Amino acid sequence: GQPGEKVSDPYFNGKGPDRTGCIHCGACMTGCRHNAKNTLDKNYLYLAQDLGAEILAEHEVIDVRPLDNDRGESGYMVQFKKSTGNGKLKKIETRNIVFAGGVLGTVPLLLKLKQKGSLPDISDMLGGNVRTNNESLMVVTSTDKDHPDYTSGVSIGSILDIDKNSHLEPVRYGKGSGFFRMMTMPSAHHKWALLRIAGVFWKMIKQPFRFVKTLFANRYSSRSVILLFMQTLDSTLRLKTGKLRSLVTEAESGPLPSGHIPEASKLARKVSAKLNGIPYSNFYDVIRGTPTTAHILGGAVMGKDPTKGVIDKNNNVFGYKNMMVCDGSMISANPGVNPSLSITAISELAMSRIPAKDMESS
Repeated sequence: GQPGEKVSDPYFNGKGPDRTGCIHCGACMTGCRHNAKNTLDKNYLYLAQDLGAEILAEHEVIDVRPLDNDRGESGYMVQFKKSTGNGKLKKIETRNIVFAGGVLGTVPLLLKLKQKGSLPDISDMLGGNVRTNNESLMVVTSTDKDHPDYTSGVSIGSILDIDKNSHLEPVRYGKGSGFFRMMTMPSAHHKWALLRIAGVFWKMIKQPFRFVKTLFANRYSSRSVILLFMQTLDSTLRLKTGKLRSLVTEAESGPLPSGHIPEASKLARKVSAKLNGIPYSNFYDVIRGTPTTAHILGGAVMGKDPTKGVIDKNNNVFGYKNMMVCDGSMISANPGVNPSLSITAISELAMSRIPAKDMESS
């Protein structure tokens, strides 16, 4: 539709809520403020609720057990409670169950359920084949007085193919989205942490005025460009439950993900030269040398049998009936790009294989 113009739902033949044409404010990543984005609460959740589904927000699943100890043929008992405040445990019984909490929701829950004996027959591959999309997230803030307004447009509107394995997506945030600067520091990469810290101070000393300008810049998002670098190069981690922390990672195959990707740093320096800025990285990347990812994948991947994966090609969990996983934890490779549409397409295909419910007889 036209910018700012309200129209009937253009995505689901008018079954969804009205939408407003995009005005290119750049705030897609932090939540569209103008009713233009096709978000979950306006598509799947909205349509499900319209068909009678009850959505329980701010609840956490505590336990899932098969009824009658028959691996789910008779259904499951699901125990849950409020995730905010102290709430009483509640439970329901259901014929079918779909885990769709993302890698950091689904995988820790299934690990806990396997270990406590609620779902002991889940494949031992659970928690394995976790990938980070081999990402690097950097930001460049311009010191130019007459800089363009980098908030104008959609959040991600282009992609640059660096080579057959590497891609770069310039990302923008809307006006007022300046908190990101609190999580960054000048980029410095080295094997040793002390040399990385020394590199940060060297950049401050080398370009003190530019550093101060970028650190205290007004209209931060209007003068900043975020560089999301992704690769298809493969390496995997394993997620495990820890004694002191709820979740820990360990290397599984390939080189460890690094906070320093030379190709990304080279591109950031080129962009900085164009914008008269300084490249910044997430402080965790610099201090710990550990990368930050926006697209963690795997942990309950597809496989031809339980020795290769947690779910089959139809998203059914090996070892159980009427149980599926439909989220990023099913992805078994680094796509090197934003995986959202891949997750959506695979999940829709899995749902299409479920026979339609007879609404009249229910």
